[in-house]
Amino acid sequence: MRMYDIIMKKRNGGELSKEEIDFFIEQYTKDDIPDYQVSALMMAIYFQKMTEAETLALTMAMAKSGDMLDLSAIEGIKVDKHSTGGVGDKTTLALTPMVAACGIPVAKMSGRGLGHTGGTIDKLESFEGFSTGISTEQFVENVNEIGIAIMGQTADLAPADKKLYALRDVTATVDNMSLIASSIMSKKLAAGADAIVLDVKTGSGAFMKTEEDSFALAKEMVQIGNNAGRKTIAVISDMDQPLGMAVGNALEVEEAIATLRGEGPADFTKLVMTLGVQMLIAGGKACDEEEAGKMLEGVIADGSALKKLAQFVEAQGGNPAAVYDTSLLPKASIVREIKAPATGYINRITCDEIGICSLMLGGGRETKESEIDLAVGLVLQKKMGDFVKEGDALALIHANDEAKCEAATKRFLQAYTITDANIQKLPLIRGILK
Repeated sequence: MRMYDIIMKKRNGGELSKEEIDFFIEQYTKDDIPDYQVSALMMAIYFQKMTEAETLALTMAMAKSGDMLDLSAIEGIKVDKHSTGGVGDKTTLALTPMVAACGIPVAKMSGRGLGHTGGTIDKLESFEGFSTGISTEQFVENVNEIGIAIMGQTADLAPADKKLYALRDVTATVDNMSLIASSIMSKKLAAGADAIVLDVKTGSGAFMKTEEDSFALAKEMVQIGNNAGRKTIAVISDMDQPLGMAVGNALEVEEAIATLRGEGPADFTKLVMTLGVQMLIAGGKACDEEEAGKMLEGVIADGSALKKLAQFVEAQGGNPAAVYDTSLLPKASIVREIKAPATGYINRITCDEIGICSLMLGGGRETKESEIDLAVGLVLQKKMGDFVKEGDALALIHANDEAKCEAATKRFLQAYTITDANIQKLPLIRGILK
């Protein structure tokens, strides 16, 4: 089999066989095929697209290019959750203790943030001493004992995807639905869960800016998961403005804790409940949405979801006292109001700009080597559709550097559009695909 023939076949619109896809992924992972040939194939795929069968074959080949996590030692149906990312997306922090408290084992791999979207691991490190650097044996033991564990992605998880993505990033071939879907799902399938619930974002703060593209990506990923024998559900949710009120690592942890006490923002609580309902159904713990919803409300009301978070934090070396006393979380030295420059309705929030403000304060990474300031960020006071008077607080900015605070404040004000006319707000949940 020759790479040249595979490139030409795809360039001419042919459908690649599973054997051809397996060959190129295996050989490229071993460095036996040069970047320039794989670049040519990626460009051919970009223009000619991939069939459902090709996309599944590519996903499975990438998933099998490294370690396939074996979770068979964990009792029960393992349900994983994945978000396509966004601003203020602290969903894992509240969702996983809730579903674990309902009896769904949570064995999750998460990553660090790069750019303006914070990573789950960074947020969890707001708990002093917390570590995701645990062995696979400890990971499995923690899930069996307390129902939840989160570890960092291993270097050997879908290594072909890491190589391909780095190449696509510099050859203008990222923006292809099959390649995006297979990249995400290869890691999810390698992580070993029995069922997968996807949170696919749409809007200005999302990777997919339009609802049409978000639904197309969700459909592609659900097809891949179901074709691979994993029950897969996608929830399409809004990211035209930050999720909840808090943006920044420790601030988001505090908001997730408030949500577990039943005191979280309405939009964030609704998303967590929606995803939790689907996870309970996928895991066989509830027959329908009504039953699942009541179970989730129950673990918040009786405090068992909050207790589950504390158990999880302690099991991975963190200080569980911070779950009950959030003053123990990292705090910024500067907290001040960002005031509305005009009177009117908030017509638009350029969502990714709010994420960049947090990045400017030190709450995100410009490069992989960047040090994160866990204490900084923003807590919004007003969101889209709200009426404000000139001088009202739009947000509280949390900073540890005056110059960064000043620069982020100016950028923040440019992200808000205030007009005389109110807007029609779109729903948070745009749809659910199974």
